[in-house]
Amino acid sequence: MEQLTQNLKDGTMQILEVPYPALSSGQVLVRNHYSLISSGTEGKTVKDARLGYIGKARARKEEVKKVFDAARTFGVMNTYRMVMNKLDAPSSLGYSCAGEVIAVAEDVSIFRVGDMVACGGASAVHAEVVAVPVNLCVRLLSEVDAAAGAFTTVGAIALQGIRQADLRLGENCVVIGLGLVGQLTIQMLRAAGVKVAGIDIDDQMINKARLGGCELVMNRNQPGIEESVLEFTDGYGTDAVIITAGADSTDPVDLAGALCRKKGKVIIVGGVPTGFKRPNYFKKELDLRMSSSYGPGRYDLEYEENGIDYPYGYVRWTENRNMQAFVEMVDSGRLNIRELITHTFDFKDAHKAYELVLKRTESFVGIVLRYDTNKELKRSVVVNPEKEFNPADANIGLIGAGSFGQNFLLPALKGKANFISVATARPNNAVNIATKHGFINSTGDSEELINNEKVNTIFIATRHNTHASLVKSSLERNKNVFVEKPLCLTRDELKDIADTYATKNAKLMVGFNRRFAPFTKKLMQSLPVDTPRSIVYRINAGIIPADHWVHNPAIGGGRIIGELCHFIDLAMHIAGSNIKSISAQAIRDGKDLHDTLVVNIQFENGSIAGINYFSNGNKALSKEYLEVFSGGVAVIIDDFKTLTIHSGKSSKESGDQDKGHNHEVEEFLNSIKNGTPSPIPFNELIITTLATFGVLESIARSGEKIDISIENLIENNSGN
Repeated sequence: MEQLTQNLKDGTMQILEVPYPALSSGQVLVRNHYSLISSGTEGKTVKDARLGYIGKARARKEEVKKVFDAARTFGVMNTYRMVMNKLDAPSSLGYSCAGEVIAVAEDVSIFRVGDMVACGGASAVHAEVVAVPVNLCVRLLSEVDAAAGAFTTVGAIALQGIRQADLRLGENCVVIGLGLVGQLTIQMLRAAGVKVAGIDIDDQMINKARLGGCELVMNRNQPGIEESVLEFTDGYGTDAVIITAGADSTDPVDLAGALCRKKGKVIIVGGVPTGFKRPNYFKKELDLRMSSSYGPGRYDLEYEENGIDYPYGYVRWTENRNMQAFVEMVDSGRLNIRELITHTFDFKDAHKAYELVLKRTESFVGIVLRYDTNKELKRSVVVNPEKEFNPADANIGLIGAGSFGQNFLLPALKGKANFISVATARPNNAVNIATKHGFINSTGDSEELINNEKVNTIFIATRHNTHASLVKSSLERNKNVFVEKPLCLTRDELKDIADTYATKNAKLMVGFNRRFAPFTKKLMQSLPVDTPRSIVYRINAGIIPADHWVHNPAIGGGRIIGELCHFIDLAMHIAGSNIKSISAQAIRDGKDLHDTLVVNIQFENGSIAGINYFSNGNKALSKEYLEVFSGGVAVIIDDFKTLTIHSGKSSKESGDQDKGHNHEVEEFLNSIKNGTPSPIPFNELIITTLATFGVLESIARSGEKIDISIENLIENNSGN
């Protein structure tokens, strides 16, 4: 299949041959018939991509701040490499399309193969096939063809702005900005019995609105706008202003304040600054509201990705119900979408559509891309010629290639293993990784990769909730497995992995990289042998928003399972002994995130460790500070940038941050090549994972000490 992409580095637009997207739980696979170009949102994205580096920096100031923060942590050159890697990648475009359902996930029952549907959201891109969550997908009715259906997402944006205005039958409204969203807004307001006036700077858009039935239409540059609106509203001023324009000035917001009646409402749908002149808003006590995209549920992980709907009786209009309402209005003939379609381009000519948007060589409103639905599509893509590899070598299949996989795993693997196949959820990302790093093929189907007979070693860098099933499936096929932390999220999953591992002849490695860091190795060499060790480990973890997926128990497992495991593993490695017991106490928070806590560990050899994992600090402080005491020796590692040893004499060593990613991968690959045991013993992987479950259990029991043992896994195999 093919997908339209844009290179963020130079703005180059390209239609790429890509694999089918991964069909995940709660999703449907849709073959697009039409997709809609959003001239505002997408036009800005394309325009920004074509700017030089200075222009990009001015347009994306928040991203520039993140780059400087990264440079302080990873160093200038590493940060430059990461930024260039992100820019020099094919990025998807589009968020509104319509087509035919060709597959549904096992847990989806509301859609069937053959249904015609409209789709929205980040995955509803300009591509021949898309995978979309069910709450961002609605069935098209009989009188709504796919071309009109492709407008559904943008229609929901317009409809949500109207809902925010809370207008009643017989009231009036002024719409500022008569592009596509403004034109749809006018049609829907008229269908609802609201008197509508429109304002724009483009006479052609003004004429389009007039033909669409707008009762009063004005050019922003003409005099007497306020007087005309007063006359239109019987001298009171308008009940509401909906701003659907995009502008760099505050003029739309200031004008809205002048046009409103007392106690009126101003709704911002378009991209305009919100700094405004105070007098009108103050004297009239105006209500200024933002409209969030398609409606309630937008940007909510539970709603959009997990498919959990809001109760109908409490949230009447969600984004999905807004999309449904739009389709019903089109079906009933109350909206005339055909009049808004000014241009239709074949998908292969998509670049011409964007040139029209950027250069504005002629007037346009709705621009749709039309797909060849008779074309035969390929599910996977061969990127590089087939090669023969030694089956004794590490022949790699990579599942998941986000920022961590691209910036840490792939550089560590380069030149040390054979790249066979890569699978990612986003098709454009899969092809980009395969092309850039020399994988033979790319796919969106992880099972296809796992079943590839040429792959003997699988690296997993996906979201946490997928780790256990991918590890188990890979082990069942006798594949060596390297999985990024955590190994799994529950005791049941851990037992399944342990049972499977016991029956197979394959290696299993978890990405506990810190024990392989150069400074960790020097620390271990400096400590006396056979003496108990006292460990103090402070982690300035920083805040992650409560709605981030890592906090979701079903997806990320929380920061204790998802990240604290790193520090527990390192403490166990330094102690040189298995964990005997663990206890923990956390600061209470309103969301029960348990991400500011103190953990105390006792080891079988008498060593002890205190891990202080704090999210309530300041990022100006280094993230990790480790102190180890044993037999008259004290060693300090500060953020894996400096190593200080106090022994007979003191010494201090500094360098670029190195947390051991390259070394852990190299040692794992060497174990495959040489037939030696995996670098981290299997029982230590189990114990570290059990310890994270023990931390959660201890917090729930007010700091009670929890015994940790592999036997404990069997005895308490009741899920976590």
